[in-house]
Amino acid sequence: MTVTAVVGAQWGDEAKGKIVDVHCQDAAIVARFNGGDNAGHTVVNRYGVFKLRLTPNGFYNPKTICVIGPGVVINLATLIAEIEMIQKSGIDLVGRLWVSPRCHVIMPYHPMLESVYEEAKGSGRTGTTRRGIGPVYADKVSYNGIRLVDLANETVFAEKLRVQLALKNPIFQAFGQETLNMDAVLQEKNRQFARIRGVVREPFGLLQAALVKGDNILLEGAQAALLDNVWGTYPYVTASNTLAGGAAAGLGLAPRWIDRVIGVTKAYTTRVGAGPMPTELLDQNGQVLLNEGQEFGTVTGRPRRCGWFDAALVRFTAQLNGMTELVLTKLDVLDTLPVLKICVGYRSNLDLQRIWEYWEGDARWLDTIEPVYVEIEGWQQSTRLVRDFSHLPMQAQAYVRRIEQLVGVRISMVSVGPDREEIIPVS
Repeated sequence: MTVTAVVGAQWGDEAKGKIVDVHCQDAAIVARFNGGDNAGHTVVNRYGVFKLRLTPNGFYNPKTICVIGPGVVINLATLIAEIEMIQKSGIDLVGRLWVSPRCHVIMPYHPMLESVYEEAKGSGRTGTTRRGIGPVYADKVSYNGIRLVDLANETVFAEKLRVQLALKNPIFQAFGQETLNMDAVLQEKNRQFARIRGVVREPFGLLQAALVKGDNILLEGAQAALLDNVWGTYPYVTASNTLAGGAAAGLGLAPRWIDRVIGVTKAYTTRVGAGPMPTELLDQNGQVLLNEGQEFGTVTGRPRRCGWFDAALVRFTAQLNGMTELVLTKLDVLDTLPVLKICVGYRSNLDLQRIWEYWEGDARWLDTIEPVYVEIEGWQQSTRLVRDFSHLPMQAQAYVRRIEQLVGVRISMVSVGPDREEIIPVS
């Protein structure tokens, strides 16, 4: 038995979906443990191209059960659309999708609140996706949340909704926004819940039984370590816990069961939205990474900020998650660049005599530091058709090994394209 967690080692968009797809072939269960539909992953297989925000990978394998744990917040419209898309492709999900009734539900007022908050911050806005993720988690921890189990009882749901609209509508009025009509919201959510009622069932017993049987379980994390609500670049973070350890609370799985943690990192660095990014490139090299990497968000379509690989950053997230191995994706995006740089640490005005680590300061401090780089010669030839590590250009091999050395974690695979087959094992 192996319980494997797959987590992002940077700010997200590292192609975790592809890596989960590669590893889920032998998994009895693939389980999502955090986040909502503010993060997307793209899966390419023989059934087509699937851009998903909630449904875990493994949905196309008839032997795999897909679990959405209680740590996930649910947008009912998104979940319904994904179920329909998957079923229309000829994949049967009956009996194979389990969604915890403990999941909190994104209500219509949550995206509205997020927009109000962002506009009120002006130039200090954090650059959220405005899908209501922060407000739904805020309601969760302030005892104002509405869960799937509440929607199963129309009387309970109506009373909880009445209270929440009494709290939220005055905020909308104060900011000149339209208020929400209770009957309209009630009817919409009741209709949506009726369509997914059959998949709402608590997966805790299923997971515990799988552990006893010795089944392989794959844990799928959304977003990435540096968007974690505690350890990320606060306040430019997400609302949930994105670390491998978050699977314990987000699924009800004891930490001792997790014996493998795969960190996924790009061969360079990207970030969406506001917040510090020490190695960001605003020159032609950054434009090459943007265009060659097709760096546009799966959910938002926003162009991503691009920069050199930051080994200090990934070294921190590797320690934070207890990563047992790394997967390096999008190596091919670097194919045309003559010289590459890797950040090994930072210089700070607080003490110019030493090299600083990523974790030593907050978001404001990270905006003031200067990255310290080592340079690596580029290979300037295509790697897209390579499937054996020894057949990569020597400079590409050296780049991979230097990252491995600086981060302090073994690199087990390198990806050189979006398809599942475009993977190179590293021994």
